[in-house]
Amino acid sequence: ECLVSGETIVRDLQLGLERAAQFGGAMPVGYLPDMFGHIAQMPQLLQQFGFDDAVVWRGVPAAVDRTAFWWSSPDGSTVRAEYLPNGYGNGAVLPDDGKALLERISSWIESNQEIVRDAPVLIMNGSDHLAPQTFLGNVVSEANSVQDDLVLEVTSLAAYLKTAPRDDLPRWQGELRSGARANLLMGVASNRADVRRAAAATERSLERLAEPLSALFLPPEAWPGELLDHAWLEVIRNAAHDSICACSVDEVCEAVLHRFAEARQIAEGLTDRAVRALGKNLQRHGPVALNPSARTRSGLVTVTIDADAVGEHGQVIGHRGGDQLLWSLPAENAAAVLRDVIEWTRDLYHVDVERQDDGSVDVRAYSSPGAPRLVTQPTKARIDELAAEDPKATFRYHLHEPARTVMLARVTDVPGFGWRPVDLQPLDVPPVVVHDTVLSTPALTNGLVSIEVDTATATFAITDADGRSASGLGRLVDDGDEGDTYNYSPPAFDSVVDWADSCTVMTLEQGPLRGALLMTARYHWPECIEDGERIRGRDVTVATLIELRAGERFVRITVELDNQCQDHRVRAWFPLVTPALVSRAECAFAVVERGLVAEGGPTEVGLPTYPSRRFVSAGGVTIAHEGIVEYELVDIHDGGARALAMTLLRATGYLSRGPVALRALPAGPIIEMEGSQVRGVHRWSYAVALGDVDPYALVDDASLPMPVAVGQGRGSWSDVGDLLRVDGAEVSSVRRVGGSLEVRVFNPTPEEVHVDLGHLGVWLVDLRGRPQEPVDGGFALGPWRIATIRLR
Repeated sequence: ECLVSGETIVRDLQLGLERAAQFGGAMPVGYLPDMFGHIAQMPQLLQQFGFDDAVVWRGVPAAVDRTAFWWSSPDGSTVRAEYLPNGYGNGAVLPDDGKALLERISSWIESNQEIVRDAPVLIMNGSDHLAPQTFLGNVVSEANSVQDDLVLEVTSLAAYLKTAPRDDLPRWQGELRSGARANLLMGVASNRADVRRAAAATERSLERLAEPLSALFLPPEAWPGELLDHAWLEVIRNAAHDSICACSVDEVCEAVLHRFAEARQIAEGLTDRAVRALGKNLQRHGPVALNPSARTRSGLVTVTIDADAVGEHGQVIGHRGGDQLLWSLPAENAAAVLRDVIEWTRDLYHVDVERQDDGSVDVRAYSSPGAPRLVTQPTKARIDELAAEDPKATFRYHLHEPARTVMLARVTDVPGFGWRPVDLQPLDVPPVVVHDTVLSTPALTNGLVSIEVDTATATFAITDADGRSASGLGRLVDDGDEGDTYNYSPPAFDSVVDWADSCTVMTLEQGPLRGALLMTARYHWPECIEDGERIRGRDVTVATLIELRAGERFVRITVELDNQCQDHRVRAWFPLVTPALVSRAECAFAVVERGLVAEGGPTEVGLPTYPSRRFVSAGGVTIAHEGIVEYELVDIHDGGARALAMTLLRATGYLSRGPVALRALPAGPIIEMEGSQVRGVHRWSYAVALGDVDPYALVDDASLPMPVAVGQGRGSWSDVGDLLRVDGAEVSSVRRVGGSLEVRVFNPTPEEVHVDLGHLGVWLVDLRGRPQEPVDGGFALGPWRIATIRLR
C-alpha cells in the first residue's frame, strides 16, 4: 500500500470487484493480511467501496490490545478491523484428529490470551500456496462431539464478521506501521531502486499525462480505453506486495520491470496522441504549451523553431536539420533499403541521385515539414539502375532538412488543464546567472534562490530570498548492509564513508533561462562484506547535475552513478534549516506526520525509516522526488533531528536470510540473489526547496512537464483556453467512464475546502461509481476527504 499511488489502490480494487462479479461476486471484506504496513486512508477507501470491515496482520501497534479494533482514517471514516494473531496462516496446517485439534487450539488461545481475552478466535486454515485441508469439516465435527468447552465452526470471513463483537473496542486513527505484533519489514521501501523509480515514473505517466490528456483532448468516441486498461492491468499486477516490494527472486523483479516499461510506453504514446490532437484543434500556427495539472502554472518548455527565426529571447540548447550523412551501404543492400526509406519517410519533396568519380553514389533527400510529396518512380528506378551497374559501389544516404534551433522558452500563467502559446518574449522574472570563475565559488542564482557548490565536501548550499539557508545538502553517506530485501542490517564491523576523495565542477549551461553545473565526485567505497566486515575497495564516480531555472524557488538535482559495490546502502543527507521533531510525507491521498522513533517488536527492531510517495518535508526543507521512497530523520541530539536522509539504493545479496542484526528470524526463503545487489547505472532526480512551500505544487513544477503542441491553424480553438476547471483540491484522476468524464479529487489538509468546478453540473459518486448526490458548480470537501465526480 505504501509503495504505490492512491490511484493504483483504487483501480486495483475496482478491477478486482469487476472480475469477481463475473464469478458471482466478492466477499464484502477488506482482506489485507500481509501488506507491510497500511496507509492512513485505507478505512476511507474501504468505506467508499461499501466495506465496513477489514482484516489485517502486520502494522498493528501495541496500543491495540484486542483482536478487533475500530480503525479510522484522518477524515473520521471508520471500519472494524480484525487483527490476526500469528498471521493469516495461523491455522495453515491442522491435525486430522479431533482431540489433537482441540489441544492445538487450546494451546494457541493460551499463548495469545493477553490479546484474545474472551473474544471469538479466528483460525485461518490454508496459507500461501497452501489450500484449506480437505478433512477440515470432519475433524471439526469430531472435535465438537467430544467436548463442550469450545464451539468450532467452519465459516467464511464475511459470515464471521457479520456476528463478530463490535462493542467496547479500542480505537486507532491513521496508518498502521508498527512492528510490535508482527514484523513490519520496513526495508522493502529501499531495496531494488530500479523498481521504485519504474513504479513512480509509470504511475506519473498514466495518472498525470496519458489519462487526463486523452480524456480532455481526444473526442469521447476516440477514448483509448483498451490500451489504458491494458496499461493499468500491468501496473495492478505489479502492485501485489511481493512484487512491488521486490522481495522476490530476480526473475519476478525482471517481470515487474518489464510490465512497468510496457505500461509506461503505452502511456507515453497516448500522451503524444493527445498532444497532437490539441494541435489539430487550434486556430493558430506554432507552438502551444499544454498544462496537464489542475493549477495554473508557469515554467520552461522546449520548442524547435526555424534557425532564421531565432531572436534575442529564449535560450538555445541545440540544433537540428541541415545536411546529414545518415549511413553508407554497398549497392547490393542499398537499393532495397533506399526504396523503402524513400517510400516511408514523411515530407520528402525531392531526391538527387548522383554517381561520383570514384564510382560511389550519393543519394540526397530533401525534407520539409508539410511539404507536398514529389518523389517519383523514376527516382527509384535510377537507384536500381546505378546499383545494377556496379553491385560493389558504395551508396551514401544524405538527408537535408531545414535548419532548426532547439530553444528553451518561458511560458506564464498556463491555465490548469489548458494551453497558452509559446512566444519568445523578454523574461518576466530575473535571469539565471552562473558564477564559475577560477576565483569564485561555483554558484547559480535567479533572484529567488542562490545555489553554491562546496567542492571540499561535494555538497551544495541553498539560500532563498527571505534569508533562509541550508548547507551541506546532498552529502552522500555509504555504509554497510548485511540484510536482505526485507530489512536493512548493519554489519558487525561497519565502515562508513561520507566524504569524497576529490570533486570538480564544470558549467554545462550559462542561462539566462536555465543554468546547470555538473559536479563530479570520486569516492572509495568498500566493495563487499565478508565475515561481518566491509573489505577491499572500489573507486566510484558520482555525477551530480545541479540545475536552476528562471522563476523557480527550488533547485533540481540529478545524481548518477554506476554501482558495482555489494552489501551497502547509499543515502543523501540534507541538513535542516531548523531542528525537527516530526516529518510530513505524502502517502496515498494524504500527508502523514511521523515522529523520530518507530515501534518495533520482539523479533524486529523498529527503525524510523519511513516511505514517502512523492515528497517529504521536515525542519524547513522539502524534497520532491520520483521513486526515492525511503527517508529517515537523522543526526538527532538535544531532542531534535538536524538532517533528513533519503535512501538512494540498498544493495544486498539475499531475498531473505537470518538471523540478521535487526530481525531475529528469516522473513522469507533464504535465497542468494544477484539482482538485489542492483549493479549498474542508476539515476535519481529530486528537487529541494526551503521554507513553507506547497509540496503538491512543487511536485507538479519539478516532475510534471508541460508538453508542447504544434498548432496547425486548421481548428477552431482559441489561442488560450482550458477544458476543465478544478480549483480548491488536489486532482488524483481524470478519465472517461462509460463516455462520461470522471474526476477524483482529495483534500490533504485538516481544513474544509470548497471545490470549484466552474459551471459544471456533476454527480458525486462512490468508488464503485454509484451516484450519491447531484452538485452544480462546486461542493464542500471536508478535511482529508476523497471525492469522485462524474459530469451530468
